[in-house]
Amino acid sequence: MRRVIAIAMAAASLGGCSSMPSWDAFKPTPPAIQVQLESTPPGADAKTSLGPSCKTPCSVSVPAPDAGFSVTYTLNKFQSATIPVQVIRNPGDFSAPASTTTDPNPVFAELQPTGPPPRASGKPMHKPKKPKAPKGTASAGSPFPDPDAAPARGSSAPTR
Repeated sequence: MRRVIAIAMAAASLGGCSSMPSWDAFKPTPPAIQVQLESTPPGADAKTSLGPSCKTPCSVSVPAPDAGFSVTYTLNKFQSATIPVQVIRNPGDFSAPASTTTDPNPVFAELQPTGPPPRASGKPMHKPKKPKAPKGTASAGSPFPDPDAAPARGSSAPTR
């Protein structure tokens, strides 16, 4: 009878009602790294794929992921830009501690203005009007001589 009670208590404690700590508690936490975010023009909203965001120029602290992450910059009347960031882990040795850096650092984006809005296809485009020639000089642009004009001096044109 005692064996049955002992087995039942052991099964209950291991079954899901356990107060044993999780093994995840023993995993090392990833080091946090500071990432400098800049943009041209300044004042863009910068949001990392890991969560933190701010207005440029600024600095955010993110947990160093095993792989890289990205930063998306947005600003009204400018095209958004997404910059990939690579995380580089340098293992330590006896003379230097381990370190984690990002490439690029600082993370910089040059935002391009959005183009003008597209024209409506229903409106015809107007060509600029050519100025009218002044009256009396209508033949000035003509390659043919004006028949009403007097012949030039020294001309051998027949007279009537």
